[in-house]
Formats: sequence, structure tokens, C-alpha cells
Amino acid sequence: MAVDNALAHDERLTVPRAWWVIVFGFGLAMALVFLPYGAAAALVAFAAGGGLATSFTVSQGSMRIRVTPELLVVGDARLPLGTLGEPHPLAGEEARAWRTYKADTRAFLVMRSYISTAVRVDVLDPDDPTPYLYISTREPEQLAAAIRGSARSAKAGEEK
Repeated sequence: MAVDNALAHDERLTVPRAWWVIVFGFGLAMALVFLPYGAAAALVAFAAGGGLATSFTVSQGSMRIRVTPELLVVGDARLPLGTLGEPHPLAGEEARAWRTYKADTRAFLVMRSYISTAVRVDVLDPDDPTPYLYISTREPEQLAAAIRGSARSAKAGEEK
């Protein structure tokens, strides 16, 4: 039997475009600080400041979320769908509540401050102390549907 390796969901969490204006501003501020030392020093400071800010910005936007037929892949974490419960799309106040006062310190959290929606998925594995996953996503309904659909397909494949 051929294994279908198609992705049910693929999303990269990228920073908002406005952050790139901040990156430029940080580089410019560094250049202005070093301008009294000459144009060459200001140019080097602009490049160094911009490079540092770019490095931080890229690291914040590098998270990738994928759902394959057998796994939920969030960054470096690979979670078998058979160990996950029902996904719950979260938005607005409910998402904020799970990020703050309802949050469990044992949970697996992938939060991005610039994304206000998320998906919460219970972990059913009794050997795993993680109670749930909280994953920031711009497409909570699509991610939840992909997890549900792939989990059903995986269970149907196990039963055959």
C-alpha cells in the first residue's frame, strides 16, 4: 500500500510587515548614534544594527506548522496524531484566556504575540505530562480541520 505523504496543512508563521519598518528604524538609529564618528562608521553601524534586528525578526518568523497523514509538525516537534485529542480553534478573548490565566505551565505553547488566533489540542498520551498544545496560527479553522481529517485517516488506516 502506498503511503500518502501529502500535507493536509502547511503554514509558516511570519512577522507582520510593520516589523520590517522597525528593523530599518533600528539600523537607522544605530547609524545616527555613530554619525559623529564619520559616514563610514555610520554605515557600518547601520549594517550591524540592521543585521542584528533582521536576525531577531527572521528567528521570530521561522516557525512552520504542518499536518501530514500521521504527524502534527510544529517547528522541531513531531507529534503523532494518534496521541492528540480534538482540536479547538480559539479566537479573541478565548485565545487570550488560554495564553494567560487558563494556561498550564506543563503545556506545549507555540505563541506569537502578533497572532491573536490559535488552536488548542488536548494530549491523550497517558505517558506524556503535557496536558495540551497551544499553537498560534492565522488559520485556526483550517488547522483544526486538517488535524481532525488526518487523525481520522490515520485511525482508519490502523483499523485495516
